[in-house]
Amino acid sequence: MKTSWNDQLLKEITEQVLNELSKHGLLEKRNPPYVPVSVSARHIHLQENHVEYLFGEGYRLTKLRDISQPGQYACKEQVTILGPRGKIERVRVLGPTRKQTQVEISATDARKLGVNPPVRHSGDLEGSSPITIIGPKGTLNLEEGCIIADRHIHMTPKDAEAYGVEDKQKVSVEVEGPKGGIMREVTIRVDKRYKLDMHIDTDDANAFQLKGNEWLKIIP
Repeated sequence: MKTSWNDQLLKEITEQVLNELSKHGLLEKRNPPYVPVSVSARHIHLQENHVEYLFGEGYRLTKLRDISQPGQYACKEQVTILGPRGKIERVRVLGPTRKQTQVEISATDARKLGVNPPVRHSGDLEGSSPITIIGPKGTLNLEEGCIIADRHIHMTPKDAEAYGVEDKQKVSVEVEGPKGGIMREVTIRVDKRYKLDMHIDTDDANAFQLKGNEWLKIIP
């Protein structure tokens, strides 16, 4: 009898919580066409030999914390990036290592550095901006590798089916609030390894007054 009473009480509490969420429009925003958003600050991905060049022979990156996508993590290591007009210190390294070193910055960062990186998706580095990376043990002068990351949404194939979109499709995303508006040219990226999440840089976040963890509406 005691277990039955507890079960009934739990059911009533759950129904009340769901009703309140629904009343305030919060429950619906956890389903299509809404997606969660994360703000991606400037960061760098390093190829294996560049890790050793910047931090010393035999050096291995040290995991600090997991980030939104499975298997990806922020490292304890930080570097300085240098352009013709200035430098930015304490740029976080992300792991694991990549096939090619990639520096992702915002347009605001680019103006400070004096570089002109293209807007690209991750890994599309041919003809991208040159950049200098300074570590505790060495300095790298890259002929290409610096980009402004495109706005994009990570999805699994199951997510893509539920949202009615496909890999590499461009969509628009609506932002509500006092500085609401529409973000266009958002790339859908589909892979079974992904976790549902939209990534924007700090310039977009500031323009729309987003802090991360909000839910935004996809407009195909």
